[in-house]
Amino acid sequence: MPHDTPPSPSSSPSSLLPDVSATAARLRAAGCVFAEDEARLLHADARTPAGLDAMAERRAAGHPLEHVLGWAEFCGLRIAVGPGVFVPRRRTEFLVRRAAERAPARGPVVVVDLCCGSGAVGAALAATLEARGARAEVHAADIDPAAVRCARGNIPRVHEGDLFDPLPEALRGRVDVLTANVPYVPTEAVGLLPAEAREHEARRALDGGADGLDVLRRVAAQAPGWLAAGGRLWAETSERQAERAASVLARAGLVPAVSADEELGATVLSGARGDVR
Repeated sequence: MPHDTPPSPSSSPSSLLPDVSATAARLRAAGCVFAEDEARLLHADARTPAGLDAMAERRAAGHPLEHVLGWAEFCGLRIAVGPGVFVPRRRTEFLVRRAAERAPARGPVVVVDLCCGSGAVGAALAATLEARGARAEVHAADIDPAAVRCARGNIPRVHEGDLFDPLPEALRGRVDVLTANVPYVPTEAVGLLPAEAREHEARRALDGGADGLDVLRRVAAQAPGWLAAGGRLWAETSERQAERAASVLARAGLVPAVSADEELGATVLSGARGDVR
């Protein structure tokens, strides 16, 4: 038999797996609200019955679906996401959209993605800007080694360290789009988060200090020195915190603005350099 003869349909990986409905029932019994959709995703990625069983077991035990699959869908991209790494939220797509709308029309557009986690924001901004014909030079940074390893699978220039500290000095005064999806959950509220976040994402990716704004204050204090003329800082916050978060940017010399998307439940804060409105 020639080596290039395709295998028969009965020997394909999907034909060896249990029925999707069986996996869905297993997930539903574990409390997964979208059991059918999740089961289809697990079946699509599984290569063997044993692999599917292991994935379903992890999901039923409460691991985030994205950690089980190894990827998350974000802004139409498949973003690699590893265990312990912050899972990009759908609401953060609004931040990407707003930042892209106000970015320079021509490239190269210098983008810095702080607290990058998986690098989803930086990767999505690069794809969005380049689809509009503007080349993007994207740099990202995170203090968590696991996040840095993960992000390097999604974008090329990822620096390990605290906020601005690991960035190349050559970026000072050149950043057109500075995103910082900082942790903004008040410390006392972290325990109220869903178990998937509490137990499987790094606490420092969630805990924003007593009022949830500690990391934002640190970012805002240094942002003016890194932004280019016309550059803006973009951050996600909660509706409840928006007014105080805007005042944090104003005290740092940035001109704040708040926008929201009710459908996504997203609130985004921007801060322009004080000489740009």
